[in-house]
Amino acid sequence: MYIPRKLLMEQIENAFASMPITILIGARQVGKTTLLKNLHLSQKHIYLIGQDPETALIFEKASTAENYLRINLQKELNGVVLLDEFQFINNISTILKLLTDSFPNLKIICSGSSSLDIIQKVEESLAGRVRVINVFSLSFSEYLKFQDESLFDLYTKYDYNTVDEIVDSRVKYFLDEYLLYGGLPRAALNSDSKTKITLLNEIYKTYLLRDVRNYVKNEDAVGFNKLLIILASQIGNMISINELSSASGLPYRKCEDYLFLLEQMFIVKLIEPYFTNKRKVIRKMKKVYFTDLGLRNIIFSNFNELNMRNDSGAIFENYVLLEILKIIPSYAKIYYYRTKDGSEVDFIIDDLKNKYAFEVKYKRLMKKKLFKNITSLEEILNIRQSFLININMNSDFEKLNFIQGYFIEKIRFN
Repeated sequence: MYIPRKLLMEQIENAFASMPITILIGARQVGKTTLLKNLHLSQKHIYLIGQDPETALIFEKASTAENYLRINLQKELNGVVLLDEFQFINNISTILKLLTDSFPNLKIICSGSSSLDIIQKVEESLAGRVRVINVFSLSFSEYLKFQDESLFDLYTKYDYNTVDEIVDSRVKYFLDEYLLYGGLPRAALNSDSKTKITLLNEIYKTYLLRDVRNYVKNEDAVGFNKLLIILASQIGNMISINELSSASGLPYRKCEDYLFLLEQMFIVKLIEPYFTNKRKVIRKMKKVYFTDLGLRNIIFSNFNELNMRNDSGAIFENYVLLEILKIIPSYAKIYYYRTKDGSEVDFIIDDLKNKYAFEVKYKRLMKKKLFKNITSLEEILNIRQSFLININMNSDFEKLNFIQGYFIEKIRFN
């Protein structure tokens, strides 16, 4: 079953029109292969899998790849190569460069599930020839579309100013469901909660753990699994490598290495602090989030309803980060802000022109009010817009914008 993902398709089409090479990169099971296979291409195209040893042999030499494509694609090489899991092919960035330099009408669209080696090699050898697009699991609106297209159509009619009272209750129900089971497409396509959990468990054990075994030493396996569980318990919190090392039993350096591994494999996202006064801002400690909440909850072994758990606020904050990542430009930076005297704002977005502040409150707000941490930060950092993401209130109050959690995607930065 294929359900189009409009925003991603637009990004791919724009990249395809301006660059010879487009790379889709993201975690396992987020839908990259499905996207590749369902692109609307007018040119002749061929689909290849980088994990296939025969494909790897074809791309060992540019001359071999050229001959293969002349026979199987088009003699003039005026077409499109779709190369799934391209990171398994040795020296692939050099081969892609040689092919696209020699044949300007050839377009190549690749996908990859790990950026451990890809991004650096791509940026070095394909500068000016490539557009890298991050593919995340489904956004909340995409999740709605997977559940009920008529409800999704209704959701698209809501706008930035829609008040909570007229929002269909099913939207709120599916947000709670999304916060528990996340946006991995295979799980999203199933309505039964037990089936969702079973699928998430299979994805975790079959894909995540299998992939990391290539990088985690056997003697570190127990400590690595502990590290994953600890990280899942710490979403939205600043993490200390010393504490992670002590709790997991892994040496400090290995904790650093495995954190880097998890981020490069798109399992976790680490957020750095924003610097103003370097003596006041906490400089070194990063905050940790998971790139999919269903994956986080299967690692944490908890699918209780949100009103029955004490981490619902952290889950909601993680969700807000994921929604923000999907609406900001790829070049924008995201930080958190916290000083030693306790002043804190959850997220600062810097799009290289303006800065935006996001504070997250998993609660129903009874009245509009200003929040001191945001108003003080507006003066310090010259914030263009500030947002208070909450459960029920959609309103403006002076410079602060109150937005319901299910409407983050509708935010338009001024």
